[in-house]
Amino acid sequence: MSTAVRAPKDGLLVRRPGPQELHPVRTHRRRRTLELALAVAVPVVLILLWQLAADGSWIDDRVYPAPSTILSDGWDRAARGVLWPDVWATLKRVLGGYAIGTVSGYVLGLLMGSLALVRAALEPLLDALYVVPKLALLPVFLNMFGLGEGPQIALVAATVFFFVWISTMAAVLAVPAGHRDAGQVFGASPWQMFRHVLLPASLPAVLVGARIAAGVAVLVIVASEQIAADNGLGHLIFDSRALFQNDVMFVGIVCVAVLGVLFSELVRIAGRLLTPWAPRDRGRSQS
Repeated sequence: MSTAVRAPKDGLLVRRPGPQELHPVRTHRRRRTLELALAVAVPVVLILLWQLAADGSWIDDRVYPAPSTILSDGWDRAARGVLWPDVWATLKRVLGGYAIGTVSGYVLGLLMGSLALVRAALEPLLDALYVVPKLALLPVFLNMFGLGEGPQIALVAATVFFFVWISTMAAVLAVPAGHRDAGQVFGASPWQMFRHVLLPASLPAVLVGARIAAGVAVLVIVASEQIAADNGLGHLIFDSRALFQNDVMFVGIVCVAVLGVLFSELVRIAGRLLTPWAPRDRGRSQS
């Protein structure tokens, strides 16, 4: 950042370039290093404090096992192959429901954003369904699909659908009228209007909604598995708590956190690859 200093005689302000302007690459690297150090240091310090509290009997390690105990138990369960079936059960439900919800939400959001009559016909109904807690729909899906994977996937799909639908419809409606007018002036067909105007203008906002939906999908499936499933990470957490196996419970919680972060990051990376013209996330460093 540049600085302005007042000249001693004539009172003029003289602008002097700061380190960011003189050495932009070096300044960016230092900032990235600092951010990375903070991102690693904060959780590491919290984990160390947790470990010290457990070792010093400041907390009841039967209720809050030490991180070393959780890590040891998780490693043992993974080595014995006990953990992976639950991870895979949760992952396939999330992926299946996410794919269905994303595609259906995007298609309907695109139609409602482009066609006023479709929006007028469906928006009140979808707005009413949106405010219904999605877990309240689980009994409905159980009646429709019975026990098994169907209700879990349907619940994730319904959750993801609303996030993607809202973000897509809002993004299409937000496309500047000038962009549409330019396409019409050049005689663009409906497909060309979608391909060259609506898609590139709306896709960044759509992918933001898809990224939010990725994290919410993990939350919903874990809650659903605690209620109506006999496997998966949600079932592992709930069942371990009922059996007072708190170390196993925390193993499941850690796995859910890792799964949610990885899934959200994959969606973010895919979004950056699909929309190279879009600005980077505000939460990320920008040079």
